[in-house]
Amino acid sequence: MKPGMQDTEQKNEPWLKRINWSDDGLIPAIAQDALTGRVLMVAWMNREALLLTWQKSEAVYWSRSRRKLWHKGEESGHIQKVKEIRLDCDSDVILLQIEQQGGIACHTGRESCFFTRLEQGEWCEVDEVLKSPDEIYKK
Repeated sequence: MKPGMQDTEQKNEPWLKRINWSDDGLIPAIAQDALTGRVLMVAWMNREALLLTWQKSEAVYWSRSRRKLWHKGEESGHIQKVKEIRLDCDSDVILLQIEQQGGIACHTGRESCFFTRLEQGEWCEVDEVLKSPDEIYKK
């Protein structure tokens, strides 16, 4: 069985069959700010994560490192409200148009995970930290 997949949750959703899942049952998902168009992050989804995302209108991903479902914002409070779900022409990438709660998508406390830019052959961090990860993840 694929990561986190359960037979019962897929039976009534034929639209899931159109997706070209990877051999390990995953698909990359891009989270894009619905208002600005900025790409905020990329994560992975399995069938259950995509189904839950559609049902809740909030982003749910599959954590490859933890091997479990991950409801974005469950610890940080930075939930992603899903406005639209799109599938690319090859049916192998999901695009989520989202409203990022709290304005922070990255675990580093930045708006976007894409805060490093290549400048003259060197990687430079160009976006400011909006909130310290220590403040976000109080454990």
